Amino acid sequence: MTRKHNVRLGPWLHHLVSYAVGGVSVAALTAIGFYLEVHSTTAALLYLIVIVLVALRTGAAPSAVTALLAYIGLDSFFTAPLFRPAMNQPLDVVAPIVFLTTAFTINRLAAKNRQSFQEIQSLQDQLRLVMDTIPGLVWSESPNGSVEFLNQRWRDFLGASSAPVTDLRRNLPVHPAEADALAEQWQQARERGRAFETEVRVRRADGVYRRLRLHVVPAGEPGQVVKWYGLGTDIEDWRQAEETLARVESELALVARRTLLGELAASIAHEINQPLSAIVTNGNACLRWLGATPPNLPEARTTVTAIIRDGNRAAEIIARIRAMLSRTELKKATFDLGAALVEVLSLIRNDLVRKGITIHTRLAPDIPPVFGDRVQCQQVVLNLLVNAVEALLPVTERRREIRLSAEPYGDGQVLVTVEDNGVGLGEAHEADIFDAFYTTKPDGMGLGLAISRSIIENHGGRLWCVAGDGFGAKFQFTLLTEGHAG
Repeated sequence: MTRKHNVRLGPWLHHLVSYAVGGVSVAALTAIGFYLEVHSTTAALLYLIVIVLVALRTGAAPSAVTALLAYIGLDSFFTAPLFRPAMNQPLDVVAPIVFLTTAFTINRLAAKNRQSFQEIQSLQDQLRLVMDTIPGLVWSESPNGSVEFLNQRWRDFLGASSAPVTDLRRNLPVHPAEADALAEQWQQARERGRAFETEVRVRRADGVYRRLRLHVVPAGEPGQVVKWYGLGTDIEDWRQAEETLARVESELALVARRTLLGELAASIAHEINQPLSAIVTNGNACLRWLGATPPNLPEARTTVTAIIRDGNRAAEIIARIRAMLSRTELKKATFDLGAALVEVLSLIRNDLVRKGITIHTRLAPDIPPVFGDRVQCQQVVLNLLVNAVEALLPVTERRREIRLSAEPYGDGQVLVTVEDNGVGLGEAHEADIFDAFYTTKPDGMGLGLAISRSIIENHGGRLWCVAGDGFGAKFQFTLLTEGHAG
């Protein structure tokens, strides 16, 4: 009960103190002025000063009471009484009226000024609270680069709670490998008066470097910057998550490649057996030429050359298969898309022949080099070809055909198309076939197309599917050419 009583008494005590301050001030001023015999005009001005101070410090009501007390003191000690019967000077009436009018006008203006100041202060406090709590590193600078404001997150990040940072451009603890580039970029932005955005590693207060995305913009007319505003975003966790996701996707793509090559084991074995059989045949022929009397050295030399050629061919096939089976790290570089497609065809050609499928290849002669991971792009094509083969197996009433083409597409892109005349997908499946774990195959995992789309999008391209011309389905994707990749 005592605690509640104290809470209620607090505002009353505050008001009483406010009124007491006004009354004591008027009384003290009256006593001093009367003792010094100051002129009534001087006393009136001093009273007005007290009224203004009370209005600014306490409020309108205490100021109004102070004004009334001041009028009484002015009328009683410094001027003739207002209702004196012998009053014969008009100024004896006008002066108190002017004084009271002025006092209450000043009181009104001071009260509004105090209220406006409190509202501005409240808005400043709210703005500072917002700046300190938003998930970003906010600051402002003068045109010469001196820091005017750092929000709490910046101060916590830099450990600058006690030691204020005066110049971010010089004092920002940037990673040494990126400091010069950031300084040059910042200087160019300052000279041109233009905004800039960059990503840089900055050392946190605990000594750990974090990747920040800095966005700095000028305020003012072009060429007359009055202030710089900046926002920094800590993207380290996002970058790490992105890198982890890329590693997981790469490992998943490797699993898919191994599964895919496992399905083509018979075709791959036949592809390797061809040069090996040729090597054996040419080796026997070479022995016969050498065993002749006299030895036929020119023919033996010819067969040895053929053996070397076939051995290199077998080694190249094994190297390509080994690359697709073992490598998980993403390695983007410029490569010849036409040659990469031919290598994929060499892996699946015998499987197509064995299943009675004809493939028509159309590679435009002006295909520019593309930029990306060669093995992953080959995996996408191989996956689309295997899907086309499976869509053709139920077909018996027409020739089984696949069309593979590559051609320039728009500005800085190449379009690859894999089309079959198989059973097609149907409208019910077209919207879902790229979703992970969605499959139309009884023993499928539903990962092939999802991984393929992820690979193509990671290369800045797009993979989509439309109905084929008459039968089947048409899968198309784009790759960026050299010089257009981001």
